[in-house]
Amino acid sequence: MAARRASAILTLSFAVFAALLVSLGGNHRLMAADDAPAHGFDVADLDRSCKPCDDFYQFAVGGWLKANPIPPEYPLWGSFITLAERNLQALHGILEAAAANSAAAPGSNEQKVGDFYASCMETKEIDAQGLKPISAELAAIEAIHDPGGLLTAGAHLQTAGVAVLFTFASDQDFKDSSKVIGEANQGGLGLPDRDYYTRDDDESKKLREQYLEHITKLFTLAGDAPERAATEAKTILGIESSLARASMTNVERRDPQKVYHKMSVREAQALTPHLSWDSYFQAVGGPKLAEINIGQPDFFKALDGLLASISLADWKTYYRWHLLDRSAALLSDPLVQENFAFNGRILTGSKEIRPRWKRCTAAVDQQIGEALGQVYVQKYFPPEAKVRALELVHNLLAALRDDLQTLPWMSPATRKAAIEKLEAFTIKIGYPDKWRDYSALKIDRGSYAVNTLRATQFETARDLAKIGKPVDRGEWGMTPPTVDAYDNAQLNEIVFPAGILQLPFYDPQRDDAYNYGGIGAVIGHEITHGFDDQGAQFDPRGNLKNWWTPEDLKSFQDRGECVAKQFDGYEVEKGLHENGKLVEGESIADLGGVTLAYAAFQKAQQGKPGEKDVNGFTPEQRFFLGYAENWAVNVRPELARLQTNTDPHPLPKFRANGPLSNMAEFRKAFGCRKGEAMVRAQVCKIW
Repeated sequence: MAARRASAILTLSFAVFAALLVSLGGNHRLMAADDAPAHGFDVADLDRSCKPCDDFYQFAVGGWLKANPIPPEYPLWGSFITLAERNLQALHGILEAAAANSAAAPGSNEQKVGDFYASCMETKEIDAQGLKPISAELAAIEAIHDPGGLLTAGAHLQTAGVAVLFTFASDQDFKDSSKVIGEANQGGLGLPDRDYYTRDDDESKKLREQYLEHITKLFTLAGDAPERAATEAKTILGIESSLARASMTNVERRDPQKVYHKMSVREAQALTPHLSWDSYFQAVGGPKLAEINIGQPDFFKALDGLLASISLADWKTYYRWHLLDRSAALLSDPLVQENFAFNGRILTGSKEIRPRWKRCTAAVDQQIGEALGQVYVQKYFPPEAKVRALELVHNLLAALRDDLQTLPWMSPATRKAAIEKLEAFTIKIGYPDKWRDYSALKIDRGSYAVNTLRATQFETARDLAKIGKPVDRGEWGMTPPTVDAYDNAQLNEIVFPAGILQLPFYDPQRDDAYNYGGIGAVIGHEITHGFDDQGAQFDPRGNLKNWWTPEDLKSFQDRGECVAKQFDGYEVEKGLHENGKLVEGESIADLGGVTLAYAAFQKAQQGKPGEKDVNGFTPEQRFFLGYAENWAVNVRPELARLQTNTDPHPLPKFRANGPLSNMAEFRKAFGCRKGEAMVRAQVCKIW
């Protein structure tokens, strides 16, 4: 029911858009799961009209970018998405077979994934039902008649994934990593970030007008008169703007010290006299708590005032909107199309909605992904792939261990603590050792929206049941087919789902240069997250605890500030730059990842001839070409703006050029000289 706190899980790529992509679509023919990609580097991907020392990204993948325009259904197109599409094709085959298997045992995972998919594909029935699947929730909102009922109804909506008021979930205690506690965080917004409500530039004003139009259209489709719907839209924007003004910025939320305020429930109650926490815990189905982390106390003070000052009628309008907003993609086609018109076309620039089968396949993975993932790994991730990936991870860990031994700016005391943290890393490859148990979840061939509601409520109950219990260090935060990877500083772990351990990131038939530049840099990225500006604040057991000497900490922070300032200088479009402090962690991880991967590659090259390939590239040059290939991505302007404003990951071009322009190894490999664009005057160097 709540997104993980910004500091908990640090990912590699575009995971923030995964939920959006469930509702997007089109007709483009993609590579099938069993198509065989080429194993070597394709020189057609190059743009030889551009010199590598002027713009390496354009040189390395400019040909690919030109030859691969974005399909209408997508806001971006590149290496992550093409691989995700191959995985989607594989999952589609699994689901079609499961849906056709009438002999699947009732209650089995095969029955559940097959029925979930089949219910999503029954468009005639979905269209015929209209708003019926959410009629009970709409009636419950209409029946609210007092502040207590407002809180109870809000808690119920939250269990269904409806983002009203704030978020509440379990989380690992920042300062006692053995415990799971309850945590409340700011929320309640319909636009992607609080800044969309607070900025006064023309683009932000225009988007708010488009948001008002979108709300009005959805309410009209739900049966309200257009004049009433327009008035309701203004009410909603007013409430959400008040919540936004009280919210922390996304940069502030990246600091774990600023979002940790554990207090007794009595103290929390004093903070919010109009929000009864005991009543809320009961209504949401959570355990009775003695303590809670209030992530943003100022937000909850403001929310408490709004609960007292805003009328029940206006809050009910706000609830209805968020229920419609959450459900639109699950209901009849007019609602689906309007949901796409705003969340797809306006926010991300996608031109067409994704085909139904893609949306349904992605939805099953999103809702009951470990049930589907079990079959996926059996078919597409053999045990030997896990062994090869583990070997690469150990090679990258060894490279960081070697680096820590000689790092000139780190004192012996900090060095010892850093190595201790490195030695304590947990490595997860492919899929969980223990699969999630879905036996208590009912899925049938009835309503798609009801199945989604049940799955969301099941996950909410599973999450809240963890509060007060020991931390499960075997749990995964991504499903096996996911094309991404992550570091969790609170568990001191790095995790690589089966989905990403394939071409173009890894191919056992390629030479070491491309593999270390590809998946090696991915692995190094996640390892470095344990030592970025957030991860470096957690000790080997995942506790928020300073293990640095004061001098070393200042040196480390100064080096991180160098990276942040570098990215502040990258212009996305006229007047819009990357936010260096927002992307600092990911950019530190990119720089560290490619640095570690290169060191591990050099170690693997010892005793080998190091000859040029048929295209004239040395092993070192092939390594950097392999790295740039990771970021071969075309991005629509709308999505580029959205990502720049909300996402801690920089845009692909800057992720490719930014780290390499700091590396002496890159300069040497391509003979770059002082004064050329890929040679920074002020080099940022950490590892």
